[in-house]
Parts: sequence; C-alpha cells; structure tokens
Amino acid sequence: MAFEEDDHVILNDEHSDYDGEEGTITQVVETMFGDANYTVSFEDGQEQGVPEDNLEAVEE
Repeated sequence: MAFEEDDHVILNDEHSDYDGEEGTITQVVETMFGDANYTVSFEDGQEQGVPEDNLEAVEE
C-alpha cells in the first residue's frame, strides 16, 4: 500500500525512538530504485527515510 502526504500511520521499527507511535507523513521521496521513502512527523520530532514496509495505516 502506497502512502501519501498527510496520511496517519504507525511506525513499526524497533530501532526507532518512535516505534509503535502514530504520526503523519509529511514527505514522500522516491528512491532511484522506484521505491518510496517517507518522512513521518510525531508530536516531539520526526523520522526520515522510513520504508513503506515499516508503516501501518491508521484506521480512521
């Protein structure tokens, strides 16, 4: 599932300080391989370069 800016997601990355937290996608960047990396903003910061596999859509 591809995500777009302003989508609400949950980050699943055990190496991140924001693991399990809900955030908002603020930027989508396509890599040279055609994959997308995301910047996700949280209440107290952001995580950059997040692959799609580490994101889960929030049910609204």
